Amino acid sequence: MAYPSIDIQSAFEGVCSLFKNLKPREKELMFRSFTCIQYRKGEIIYRNGEVPVGLVCLIKGKAKIFQEGVGGRDQIVRMAKPIGFIGYRALLADENHIASAEALEDCVVGEIERSCIIKILQSNALLTYHILKSIATELGFSNSRTVTLTQKHIRGRLAESLIFLRETYGLEDDNHTIKVYLSREDLANLSNMTTSNAIRTLSAFASEGVLELDGRRIKIMDAFKLERISDLG
Repeated sequence: MAYPSIDIQSAFEGVCSLFKNLKPREKELMFRSFTCIQYRKGEIIYRNGEVPVGLVCLIKGKAKIFQEGVGGRDQIVRMAKPIGFIGYRALLADENHIASAEALEDCVVGEIERSCIIKILQSNALLTYHILKSIATELGFSNSRTVTLTQKHIRGRLAESLIFLRETYGLEDDNHTIKVYLSREDLANLSNMTTSNAIRTLSAFASEGVLELDGRRIKIMDAFKLERISDLG
């Protein structure tokens, strides 16, 4: 199947919307080093161990960032939505990627060459500050998730993951269905549990009237109870 054509200018303008106070000459420099790539659902955007060659921005679609765990079981460490940067920790640390990114649906990804973005960061203090702020926010979230995944029981972990997905991607027009459709394995990997435990816990939530399940579509029918389960851990 052929990919639909990409409007490079619109894609670039979307990326630029994430930068604060970008000067005209910096914007021109970025455009000259900007490339745009399409990925099908299930394709890898970048892999653990690879050298980052540029600043990666998810322009369209949804993606998961995951690390391979013991016994081949993955741990999802982040969920990405447009428009947002992914993989920039390794780029700025001058290290290889320590996680992989995979398209959860058809995606459009933009990339700005490393030399270009470093040059701009060195000359634009305000932009550097906003990047640092973004990293600090992500670090705070990661610290919070570490506590959750190590201290909460299975029900609390899965409930929090569902709330996180709702807050990240929003709800469908029915105001109940989470607007991302993950496999049971991905839900388990996001919640630090086995797939069988995720299936059993989802079924329990459904029998309690907290959720309605329709394949990968999950409807939150009792948001208060779901949040209560998450809070109790």
